[in-house]
Amino acid sequence: MYHFFVSQDQIGTDQIRICGSDVNHIRNVLRMKPGEEILVSDEKQNDYYCVLEEIAADTVTARISFVEEQGHELPAKITLFQGLPKGDKLELIIQKAVELGAAAVVPVSMKRSVVKLDEKKAQVRQKRWQSIAESAAKQSKRSQIPEVSRVLSFAEMLEAAGEMDLFLAPYEAAEGMAATRRAFELVKPGMRIGVLIGPEGGFDEEEIRAAKEAGALEISLGRRILRTETAGFAVLSALMLKLEEME
Repeated sequence: MYHFFVSQDQIGTDQIRICGSDVNHIRNVLRMKPGEEILVSDEKQNDYYCVLEEIAADTVTARISFVEEQGHELPAKITLFQGLPKGDKLELIIQKAVELGAAAVVPVSMKRSVVKLDEKKAQVRQKRWQSIAESAAKQSKRSQIPEVSRVLSFAEMLEAAGEMDLFLAPYEAAEGMAATRRAFELVKPGMRIGVLIGPEGGFDEEEIRAAKEAGALEISLGRRILRTETAGFAVLSALMLKLEEME
């Protein structure tokens, strides 16, 4: 079943209007016909199961069959603060982070980040990254499209992380799994959880020290060294399983 996102003003009592680029996608790419079923989500995490009624040049109208108010979101908001990696790795990271339930992905420029983006390139990349997040949200039947922010400096990231209820920093020099278990015991529904992942080469010592001073809990992901594109998935997977069990 194809999945689309709309705003509240597009939802009526028993119908939903779909506008914008999704109309062309439904009409000319998917070549859908009246009578076919679709899933539509709004910003309040409601999922509407609908049947297409009319496909016009600039608007698609769908009749609501039933509504699922719980949606498919985790009961906590997880933000992945990801050190800028090389090449196209961030595209994969965003895609999988969305599938694993992250509510937001924040690229962070760190001392060991090889990639340095000027403002113009960063804006172009951010637009593409957001498009990848939207596609992943549709594929994984998310009830919301996670936001991919602009690239933050490390100082800006620490300021944003100050809003988190729990801030986790996997670090290769962390000792043992006891601290990791204690940190995960703190996880509760309704929390805002931040996960900080370093780029290739890991954290600079000053960065991990500053993160800890800002409230980050240093955790271990085991005795193996994980790539930057793997570490975030490991933490998000563990958080997803723990939070799903709490619902």
